[in-house]
Amino acid sequence: MLTALYDGHCVICNTTRRLVRALDWFRRVEFLDLHLPEAKSRYPQIDHDKAMGEIHVIDRDGRIFAGFYGTRRMLRALPLGLPIWAILRLPIIGDWLGVRVYRFIAKHRYTINRLLGVDLAKIRAEEALCDDAGVCKIP
Repeated sequence: MLTALYDGHCVICNTTRRLVRALDWFRRVEFLDLHLPEAKSRYPQIDHDKAMGEIHVIDRDGRIFAGFYGTRRMLRALPLGLPIWAILRLPIIGDWLGVRVYRFIAKHRYTINRLLGVDLAKIRAEEALCDDAGVCKIP
C-alpha cells in the first residue's frame, strides 16, 4: 500500500488523484489531502510546505518519494501504469526531462488552473459540501 499526500486545493492534483483511482484496480494507493489534520498526525516527518509544492508518496517501508519520483512510484503500483512507469525509468526522460516538467507544472499549478478557467473558490466551496463518492450536503 502506498499513501500519496497531495494538495487537495489543486485541480491538477485532484485530477491526478481521480485518474490514479480509476486505474488502481487493486486499491494500492491511498490519497490523503495535506490540508486534513490526519495528514499531519500520520506523517509528522513530512514538511508541510515542501509537500505543498510536490506530491509525496510513502511506501509500506516508510520510504518517501517526492515530486516526479512519487508520481512514477504510483504508476509502478498500477497494472495499466507499468508501461508509462517503464518509459519514465529511461534516464533521459525520467531523470532529466520528467523532473523538470514536473517541477514546472507543480510550481505553476495555480496559474495553470486559472488559465484553464478553473474557479478555485467555487471548487473549495463544493469540496466542503461533497465527498469523494459524489455525495453532497444540501447547503
